[in-house]
Amino acid sequence: MKRRITLFSLQNRNHQLLQPLFFISLLLLFSLQAKAQSGRMTIQGVITSASDNLPLIGVNVVEKGTTNGTITDFDGNFELTVSPGVTLTASYIGYLEEEVKVIQGNTFYHVMMKENSLALDEVVVVGYGVQKKKLVTGATVQVKGDDIQKLNTVSPLSALQSQTPGVNIVKKSGQPGEGFKVNIRGIGTIGNSQPLYIVDGVARGDIDYLNPADIESLDVLKDAASAAIYGSRAANGVVLVTTKQGKTGKASIEYDGYFGVQNPYRMTPVLNAQEYAIIMDEAKVNSGLPLNDYASLLAPGD
Repeated sequence: MKRRITLFSLQNRNHQLLQPLFFISLLLLFSLQAKAQSGRMTIQGVITSASDNLPLIGVNVVEKGTTNGTITDFDGNFELTVSPGVTLTASYIGYLEEEVKVIQGNTFYHVMMKENSLALDEVVVVGYGVQKKKLVTGATVQVKGDDIQKLNTVSPLSALQSQTPGVNIVKKSGQPGEGFKVNIRGIGTIGNSQPLYIVDGVARGDIDYLNPADIESLDVLKDAASAAIYGSRAANGVVLVTTKQGKTGKASIEYDGYFGVQNPYRMTPVLNAQEYAIIMDEAKVNSGLPLNDYASLLAPGD
């Protein structure tokens, strides 16, 4: 019984010794946190464009190397709590990234961001006919030059007749060598309904003069959004043609020959001079005009 009492007293004594140590540890922890908090500062600032000094909305302001950040409001203002000596990075689409060093005692910063002129130039340069972005913008149809060449036609429009949905390509007449009439999504005007042809960036009246073997690719822009950059001339659609170009350090010699003959299936008989004069006299009579009697002037066999 005495041993149990002695053990209880020893455990109670150890518990009394641990209580002061626990409180001392809590005080040290609170003091360290307070010291760490006292080292941070709240800074404010405004971000504007260097070109016109207008405020930029939605600029990302982040403490470099961390996820501590914010964005600017409608007036370009921002507020962030950081430690002195850190570096802030400001990033915005279309502008160069800016870095700002936080200095002890300085709580306001005015950041002026410069436009990224290289990015703006790229937007202008990559219009239709330069990059492949044309293929994912609007309603377009692309036909490769190899597919056109396989059909062995004398006209590139003739090769497109079976490969361009939404484009109506028909011959103007049965006259040998006659051109094609092209309508993109039907006729939308009472005047000229021909599309605009752009060959290597140059506007052309037609593409009948082109050799199908010289075409690298052919694109048809069918909707208003795709053709908007060409103005009113593109109201009936645009046909973009890119021709083949030589490659540096790679010689290539090719021969492509094609021979065809066009003969009329049936020749219409024509009138001789006397028969033609009779028809002209009949036309005069039917119109109520005085008769010139051309037929009597021509004896048979004249």
